[in-house]
Amino acid sequence: MREGLVGRVKRIVSGSVNSVVDAVEAAAPETVMKEAIREIETVLDEVRHELGQAMANKHHAAKRLSAASDKHEELAEKIEFAVNENRDDLAQAAIARQLDLEAQIPVLESALKDFSDEEAELEGYIAALNARRREMQDDLEQFIRTRKERAAEGGASSTTAAENPGLKADKAERAFNRVLQNVTGVGATTPADRETAQKLEELSRIERENRIKERLAKVKAVQEGNH
Repeated sequence: MREGLVGRVKRIVSGSVNSVVDAVEAAAPETVMKEAIREIETVLDEVRHELGQAMANKHHAAKRLSAASDKHEELAEKIEFAVNENRDDLAQAAIARQLDLEAQIPVLESALKDFSDEEAELEGYIAALNARRREMQDDLEQFIRTRKERAAEGGASSTTAAENPGLKADKAERAFNRVLQNVTGVGATTPADRETAQKLEELSRIERENRIKERLAKVKAVQEGNH
């Protein structure tokens, strides 16, 4: 994934409170908010494109690795046959080919892991961007409702959120902390966010313990089957 795109994703997801307040206090806050949401959608398209490439590369690497492993096993059978036929020359040729494959397999395994990691990373970015977009859309809808309510109460139709910067700054900070906690696991300051983080941490711990137990059960089953 290009470094420039990574930086844009991180900037959008972890946008500072000041940038949110500046947008709200701007001369045309609704326009600024809509432009910010459109930027997220543009970056989402780019990340999805990168994800498609990563998935294609992963598929190709997996096929190459599978083919190399299958060929290695096939050569092992040929080597055994050649030895039984007293054809050391053929056995040596097959062994030479095996050595070539053994040099390639670790590289293919490493490439497959890299592409898998990249795929997971990009999927995480997409989830984070979608979460951020939903947050910003909610904020925009709330802003529009608030402006209409104030206009209906007799205020000027051009009333903006800047009329109460203290309230809007507090709202922006809560929204920022909520996004940062959900996406990165840090930055939340409210008890509700800390409670959510603790529950997610406990869930991860339980999931890991279950995976360990499942792996142990499989190993024991194999051992019992060999006895």
